[in-house]
Amino acid sequence: MRVRSASARPIGLLLGYAADLVLGDPRRWHPVAGFGRAAAASERRTYRDSRVAGALHTGALVAVTVAAGAVADHLTRDRPLARMTLTAVATWAVLGGRSLRREAAVVAGHLESGNLLVARRRITHLVGRNPDRLDSAGLARACVESLAENTSDAVVAPMWWGAVAGVPGLLGYRAVNTLDAMIGHRSARYERFGWAAARLDDLANLVPARLTAALVVVTAPLVGGPPRGAWRAVRRDAGRHPSPNAGPVEAAFAGALGRTLGGVNTYGDAVEDRGTLGTGPAPTPADISRAGRLSSVVGGAAMVVAAAAAVPLASRRRSDQGGRRRPRKHRK
Repeated sequence: MRVRSASARPIGLLLGYAADLVLGDPRRWHPVAGFGRAAAASERRTYRDSRVAGALHTGALVAVTVAAGAVADHLTRDRPLARMTLTAVATWAVLGGRSLRREAAVVAGHLESGNLLVARRRITHLVGRNPDRLDSAGLARACVESLAENTSDAVVAPMWWGAVAGVPGLLGYRAVNTLDAMIGHRSARYERFGWAAARLDDLANLVPARLTAALVVVTAPLVGGPPRGAWRAVRRDAGRHPSPNAGPVEAAFAGALGRTLGGVNTYGDAVEDRGTLGTGPAPTPADISRAGRLSSVVGGAAMVVAAAAAVPLASRRRSDQGGRRRPRKHRK
């Protein structure tokens, strides 16, 4: 198989997306899980109740991950087939679209059968809020909100960073997002230590979250939703959410589905008001399936955008490298 240098990255992204779509997460030796174990081991040595310690912990782990990706990328710079394969494997490893939708479908199934106890246990795979007092509507809302936010975090954002920065971007983004999930939430332990991870994740998702919201608006008719309603919800309601990135995405999903998301959530001992997003009735278990379909089409649209963006970016990078090469000396 012959692959051109400029095509290695976009084709790799497409193949990696297809692998996630068909296979889901690697069942054994998942590199993201391995990174999480390494981060936890590092935290046991580096933890201090300070922002500086947290910034050093986060910066070191992200830097090492990006450096590893950069080395691998450099080693395949003159081997397009190897670079394509490397990009495909990295993309598959960092995406989580199929697993996200599968977990949501399991929760929906338990809710539809009236098994709230099992649904409450299963929803913890998707959200960090306390599910003990959530009724069917509350569980459905939590599931839809998780589908919305994680469509951005686990699908669109990795594809975006893969298009912009190749393998280092894919691995670096997943490192940032994983650290945010581990230490970025507010608690007595991580209020200061996790500050840098949370802020870095906000920065890394600034563009992808808005791209996700835009793709939701465009693809809303595919799940029977109005693009205008999704756009209106983003403009009106996104700022009510405490997260600068989850707000636009969840508001767009709320508008596209014609449902109301947001409200008061309990995280351990903390209670957080996430504002009201969208208009209409509360989500039902049936809306989880609609949200899953919306997540799927948004992911597909993001793949097309990322692959299309990667072609000129890769071509320009190749051209810049060629321009920096020293001319060969000719024999006189």
